[in-house]
Amino acid sequence: MKLTPTIAWCVLGLVIASIGLASAVRDTPAAQPPSASPSEGSVSTRVVMLHGLGRSERAMRRMARRFESEGLSSQPVGYDSTSQSLDEIVDQVDAAIVSCCAESGELHFVTHSLGGIVLRAWVAREAPDRIGRVVMLSPPNHGSVLVDRLGGWAGVLGPTGRRLGTGADSAPNALNELGPVNFDLGVIAGNRSFNPLSSWILEGPDDGTVSVESAKLPGMRDFLVLPSSHSFMMYDREVARQAVHFVRHGSFDPIALESEDRDAGNGDQADEPLAEPDSTSE
Repeated sequence: MKLTPTIAWCVLGLVIASIGLASAVRDTPAAQPPSASPSEGSVSTRVVMLHGLGRSERAMRRMARRFESEGLSSQPVGYDSTSQSLDEIVDQVDAAIVSCCAESGELHFVTHSLGGIVLRAWVAREAPDRIGRVVMLSPPNHGSVLVDRLGGWAGVLGPTGRRLGTGADSAPNALNELGPVNFDLGVIAGNRSFNPLSSWILEGPDDGTVSVESAKLPGMRDFLVLPSSHSFMMYDREVARQAVHFVRHGSFDPIALESEDRDAGNGDQADEPLAEPDSTSE
C-alpha cells in the first residue's frame, strides 16, 4: 500500500493516539520450572510498574491499586518517553528503581507497551539479580508495522518511539538478538481495536497498535489474549486480575478464562477512560 500524505497524516494521528508502541484466547508456551511465589503483604518484595510511550506513572495507578488491594506493594515509575533515547530512559528508570526500591528484596514488574522494551533493555544492561516475575501488557516485542509505515514522520514519536518499527535495527529486534528472556515472563496481548485504519495496516489480530504475534517473546512462560484495546489495557479489570495471578503463581488463571464469557457483556470489561485520565499516546 502506497503511503500518501493523507494516509500518512491519518496513520500518524492514530499512532500518536494509541502507540508505545469473544472469549479469551490462551496460548501456552513450553513449561518451565516456576520460581517461588511471593508471599502476600511481604515487605521484602515490590511490584514496579512501567508505563508506555507518551504516558506517565499516573497511567499505572489503577493497576497499582489493584495489586495493593491484593497485599502486594506496588510502585509506578515514571520516565520521559518522548524526548530521550532508550539508553537515557534506562538511566532514568534505573535511578528511580534505586531510589524507590533499594531496601526491597525481589522485584516484580508490570509493564505496558514501550515499558516492556524499557524493562528488557534495563535487564540486558544491569543484569539485576533480584528480578522476580514480569507481566508485559501488549509489548511491541517485534516492533509495530505502524512505525514502519510512518517513514520519516516517525520522528514525531521521539528518539525511542521512532525505533519501535519492525526492522532489524529497531530497538525490539536489537534486544531479540540477545536470545530468549531469562526471567519469568507472562505476556498479555489484546485483540480489540478502536482504530480500523491501523488494524487494516497491521497483520492478524491486534489491539489497534500492536499485533498479537508481535507481543510474543521466546522464553515467556505464559501467553494470554484478552478482548482489550491497547490504550486502555492497563485499566481492564480482567487484565489486572490476571497480572496479579501471574505475579503470585507464575501462570495466568485458565479456570476463570474457561468459565467466563467476557463478550456477553457481564460488566467485567473496563476498557474505557477512567477518573484519572492520562495522555493516551499509546
